[in-house]
Amino acid sequence: MSDELSTWVGATARDIARVVRRGDASATQVVADHLDYIQAHDAVVNAFRVVRAAAAATEAEAVDQQEDLANLPLAGVPVAVKENTAVAGLPTWYGSTSARAAVAEADHEVVRRLRGAGAVVVGTTRMPELGLWALTDDDTAITRNPWRTDRTPGGSSGGAAAAVAAGLVPIAHGNDGLGSIRIPAACCGLLGIKPGRGVVPANMPVEDWFGLTEHGILATTVADAAIGLAVLAGWTPARLAEPGRLRIAVSARSPVQGVRADKPARDALRSAAKLVVGAGHDAVSASPRYPMGLGLRGLATWFAAAYRDVEESGVDRAALQPRTRRHIVLGEWTWRRGYVREKDRTGWRAACEAWFANGKYDVLMTPALASTPPEALDYHARPWRASFLTCLRFAPFAAPWNVAGFPSLVVPMGVRPDGLPVAVQLVGAPGSELTLLGLAGQLEQASPWLRHAPGWPRVGATIST
Repeated sequence: MSDELSTWVGATARDIARVVRRGDASATQVVADHLDYIQAHDAVVNAFRVVRAAAAATEAEAVDQQEDLANLPLAGVPVAVKENTAVAGLPTWYGSTSARAAVAEADHEVVRRLRGAGAVVVGTTRMPELGLWALTDDDTAITRNPWRTDRTPGGSSGGAAAAVAAGLVPIAHGNDGLGSIRIPAACCGLLGIKPGRGVVPANMPVEDWFGLTEHGILATTVADAAIGLAVLAGWTPARLAEPGRLRIAVSARSPVQGVRADKPARDALRSAAKLVVGAGHDAVSASPRYPMGLGLRGLATWFAAAYRDVEESGVDRAALQPRTRRHIVLGEWTWRRGYVREKDRTGWRAACEAWFANGKYDVLMTPALASTPPEALDYHARPWRASFLTCLRFAPFAAPWNVAGFPSLVVPMGVRPDGLPVAVQLVGAPGSELTLLGLAGQLEQASPWLRHAPGWPRVGATIST
């Protein structure tokens, strides 16, 4: 480590943990560097709801005092937790003051696992109210994309993505009910992984949004995403192996009729297909059949999740944003008419399993987004229709894989003509998380991406390990 370099901001989670375990750096210093950086720069992107400065500093000291750091895969790594996930000693915000729950007495299981791996929670990141939108804003702030601050970082894990892309933290926790990790990862040029159903304990409201929601990781490298997922899943972190020869179905077909991926998104998909062929895999043009009923049932579930969430939590509907109230009304209507049915979800999952098996596909590759990230606006103050149509038009590719419960991740694939990131989505059958990460690693090696938004982190040179 050079004496001339004074900050760990911008280093990867893997590198930070390595030097803390070796004793070449202290968790206290690493966390202090990040807290100072957050204080200086978060106002630009508004990624954090709460910063735990004093508590995080104390917890970093406790990491340094442990006698044996060898088995801590995230030793001293500053992490952020999405604000709908309980962190002991903090309210659980759910995206707004009106929806905020009481101070949590205990950590959510995924937070407990992060801490058990040596990570230090520096704060909680912003999300839209009740996590309903692929846009992150409320009456206190508009969360902004570090690549271009006039654009959204996506949602609902928008604060998490903005924090990682700006270098405020090396990795962040997020959760994904209809694309809420993968959409912001694509908006912000990150690797974002949603594991398959049951891999990580969900324990979220409304039966995990009727089984759609999973916890996952946003990171700047495949290695960091793999370590973070292993910790959340309770696995022993190990070096990723390159996958054997895979049969990859490449599809630009949108699950939403009338919405088509734009040219930069299609170009990125073609580029990724060429790269996987160059890595020794087979790429064929093939698309799942997305039935009309899938979209309608998916919308019904999205609406009903908001209604059931509010009914179970006792939140005052009148205090919520107008667009949320409208969503809840639609949710009550769909719920009471029985349009949200487990048999529809299991039927789609079975159809997906058959499609992968019958076509002998190991991976499905699609665009991550249909178009560039929308403007960063005060959507919370606008009619429900504005948020609904904006989300539907730019982010149609993620939701089917929540309904199916299949693992999926987003991989950066360069930059659009407007200077914003472009990405592809990789989907696999249940149990294929490590295969998807291994394939993503090959894409990373063949076509490295910018780890942070241009101009970020806004500090001098970062530590070399």
